[in-house]
Amino acid sequence: MAERFKALVLKTRGRASTTFREFESYCTRQKKGKQVENIFFTSDEHYGHFNILKFTSRPFISLQDMKEKLINNHNSIVGKNDEVFHLGDMFWKSCSLRECLDIRYALNGKHYFVYGNHDERIASSKVLQDSFVWCKDAYNLQVQGLGNIYLHHYACRVWPGSHRNSFHLYGHSHGNLPEATPQGTADESPLSFDCGVDAQNYFPISLEYVQKKMEVKIANWKPKKFDKEWKKDE
Repeated sequence: MAERFKALVLKTRGRASTTFREFESYCTRQKKGKQVENIFFTSDEHYGHFNILKFTSRPFISLQDMKEKLINNHNSIVGKNDEVFHLGDMFWKSCSLRECLDIRYALNGKHYFVYGNHDERIASSKVLQDSFVWCKDAYNLQVQGLGNIYLHHYACRVWPGSHRNSFHLYGHSHGNLPEATPQGTADESPLSFDCGVDAQNYFPISLEYVQKKMEVKIANWKPKKFDKEWKKDE
């Protein structure tokens, strides 16, 4: 499984990514093959933020175009009963409350929110907060048979359970932060990456996608001996 997924992984601008067609095809196959509820992750949509179009060179001709395509991309792979974890910076402060709510309810799934650094709209509106199952500053997601995934807006060098092969997903960096690799320092886990839309071809990513990507990282990672001995004592 890891070898099949590794064929998808390309080095683009110093980070692991996939081509748009490969990623779109993967997501389509994935949805067709699943009859159970899925978990998805995304971040940094920046709905209503005009300058994000040029700051991150997004391929949209207008804010309306960006909104429509992000919603369409989301709904093309996320079902109504799927769970979606947003890792911050969803709505820009120029979005009206009505527009924020319209966007939120146009998106398929049951939604959970981790605050970023540009979430004044959500932080100041109880109505908007209530459109999510919960809103938190960070979250350690426990996945049966897989372990923990630490969800935070910012990339962490270490995180809860990082020395025990737990995963970490983050946003904020818009695909510009070099991804942690198995060739990093002995103290750092490579089991993290940016799940924001700029790093993921403007789609959410699934738990299955995360697992397969991490399998490639784990296969190439040799944790230092201290961590192996630490795990034996726990």
